[in-house]
Amino acid sequence: YASQEAHSSVEKAGIVLGVGQEGLCKIGVDSSFRMDVAQLEQAIEQDLADGWQPFAVVATVGTTSTTSIDPVAQIAEICERYGLWLHVDGAYGGSAAVDPTMRWVLDGCERADTLIVNPHKWLFTPIDCSVFYTRKPDVVKAAFSLIPEYLRNTESADDAVPNLMDYGTSLGRRFRSLKLWMVMRYFGQEGLAARIHEHIRLGQLVAQWVSESPNFELMAPTLFSTVCFRAHSKGLDDEALLEALNERIMNNINAAGRFFLSHTKLHGIFTIRIAVGNLRTTEQDVRDLWGSIQAELARIHEAQ
Repeated sequence: YASQEAHSSVEKAGIVLGVGQEGLCKIGVDSSFRMDVAQLEQAIEQDLADGWQPFAVVATVGTTSTTSIDPVAQIAEICERYGLWLHVDGAYGGSAAVDPTMRWVLDGCERADTLIVNPHKWLFTPIDCSVFYTRKPDVVKAAFSLIPEYLRNTESADDAVPNLMDYGTSLGRRFRSLKLWMVMRYFGQEGLAARIHEHIRLGQLVAQWVSESPNFELMAPTLFSTVCFRAHSKGLDDEALLEALNERIMNNINAAGRFFLSHTKLHGIFTIRIAVGNLRTTEQDVRDLWGSIQAELARIHEAQ
């Protein structure tokens, strides 16, 4: 079970597990794009009645499209009640917890069985680098450990030195943790927190500009440094024309080469995304971007 806003990797996990995409039950979301816990419990009850065996729920801290945060504590209660494994995908949003003012984003995650955070998304670490936490390493090891004779050694025989091949599908691994260690040593906790805090401030600033403009509208709450919005000029209400307009704005901004905008669709509506995550991004950068977006909208209207 995962929300409709969960990352596509959850579906891929279903394929790898052998349950397929049809084995993933997508749960609806509320007005803030968070998993609807009532709908989750209803789906579990219905599957049990139909003879299916529920086994896991994936909650997300910082969904890809809107960076929404699922109500992890409430989901944990349901998982505990039905004996389900709770995995938390904190790939993006989990990094925010390095800032003490943002520790709340991981509320409830202490009850999860597994949690991942991707420092390469928002902790200034080169791709790829994912951090995996679990409260049940013995269960993970029991699921993945396979030791043929030619891999046996005295060093890891007594678990004094954990062998990471026993905790996942990979056998050989490169030294991914070194680059994260270097980032942490260089910036320190306070340095990382300050940069995350500044990115969030810049995201809030952009969201404020969007809200105050009569020609744009916010499409989702801005919890972190990602802003979901679209151009919506007064008197233009045809959804096909609005989608074409916003896609044109995005493509033209990207083609200019200075900034890069991404997009998603929320409730079927084309939505532009600004994501602040680079170490060198300044307030002047986002001011220039916002000015370019406004100018592009004006240019398109003048040309029509």
